[in-house]
Amino acid sequence: MLRRERFLPGMVTVLAGLLLTAMPLHAQYDQTATSPGTPPVMAPKAKPETKPRPPEAKAAKAPAAAAPGYPPAPELGGPEADSGAIAIPRRVTPPAPPGSAPEEMVKNPPGLQHLALRVNASLVNVDVGVVLAKTHHFVADLRKQNFEVFENGVPQQIAHFRQVQAPITAVLLLEFAATNYNFIYDMQNAAYAFARDLGPDDEIAVETFDMHTHLLTDFTQNKARVMDALDTLTMPTWTEANLYDALYTTLDRLARVQGRKYIILVASGIDSFSKINYDQVLDKIRQTPDVTIFAISTGHYARLMADGFGGMSPLLESKFLIADNQMQAFARMTGGQYFAPRFEAAMPDIFAEINGQIRNQYEISYIPTDRKMDGTYRRIQVRLVNSKGRPLMIVNQKHRPLRYAVVAKEGYRAPMPVQ
Repeated sequence: MLRRERFLPGMVTVLAGLLLTAMPLHAQYDQTATSPGTPPVMAPKAKPETKPRPPEAKAAKAPAAAAPGYPPAPELGGPEADSGAIAIPRRVTPPAPPGSAPEEMVKNPPGLQHLALRVNASLVNVDVGVVLAKTHHFVADLRKQNFEVFENGVPQQIAHFRQVQAPITAVLLLEFAATNYNFIYDMQNAAYAFARDLGPDDEIAVETFDMHTHLLTDFTQNKARVMDALDTLTMPTWTEANLYDALYTTLDRLARVQGRKYIILVASGIDSFSKINYDQVLDKIRQTPDVTIFAISTGHYARLMADGFGGMSPLLESKFLIADNQMQAFARMTGGQYFAPRFEAAMPDIFAEINGQIRNQYEISYIPTDRKMDGTYRRIQVRLVNSKGRPLMIVNQKHRPLRYAVVAKEGYRAPMPVQ
């Protein structure tokens, strides 16, 4: 019995030591206590294997202690993750200096204020065409010294001069009223002849008028669209034609278009009962800048036939004469031309002359000596002179003098002061 009692305690001590030796290390040092009612703690996932870093990188990752007497290291910037062996300091934006007025380059003496000088000088532009009287060909290669400009009889100094050949911006204004078939036929021939000579860069709008003004197509460079608009002119509705209203409305629209503009007016020249009278139209022409009107009168062949057979009464004949004078005034005031074709074959030559004149011209600009902004109408006269100041003579290859015409607008209206 004594031997069993001594042997059992020794065996218990040996077994307890063996159990402690076989227990895993993580179980020995686990700080989390597990109870029977709690779920078992999952072991953390194994981290992916990373390549070993060089010793200097590991040394840079450890924060360095600031040496005594030196300012602390700047705050690290860049991404949140490790950016390598170089520490990037965060950029600190310095505060903006308070605003200060720029220093003046030139300083006035004490007590002397700034002086302001304002000069009101409006530049007057004049488009001049020089054409031969017989062939209506444009006379090119003239110089600045060959031109003299007068305003109300006072010579002006030319500030700008050049010869240009440019695309056109024009409105084809057509009378389409049920008056007479011959008038409509002439209008259609003139319109198609003009449309056939259009260039690829020309901008054209088509308008018709009877009792009212109708816009068939706005400004376009599409030649087919212009032709389609002319194809719709088949059956007129009204017998009246309000020429003054149509021309006034067209001028009002063109006043908002920049640059040089043209109106190709194809009409009989007779006005039925417009709300605008003739004097108001002339005043509108004077007020609208950079507009040239080419007037083509229709129905002259029918008028000649009616006069030959005694069908033209004195009253009707005087009515047509007044209409012709009005069309001539529209063209003359703006520097354009007036045409009265009698036959259909004359249409191509007429529009060839118009195209040659509006595409080839001289641009002259000057600052008037009279700088008053009083709204008065001032007349312009352009002359051609030689080197000695005498009238310029143009000769042909046989040294025979040729007659020519200087085409320019008659004048302009001075601007009014701004209220």
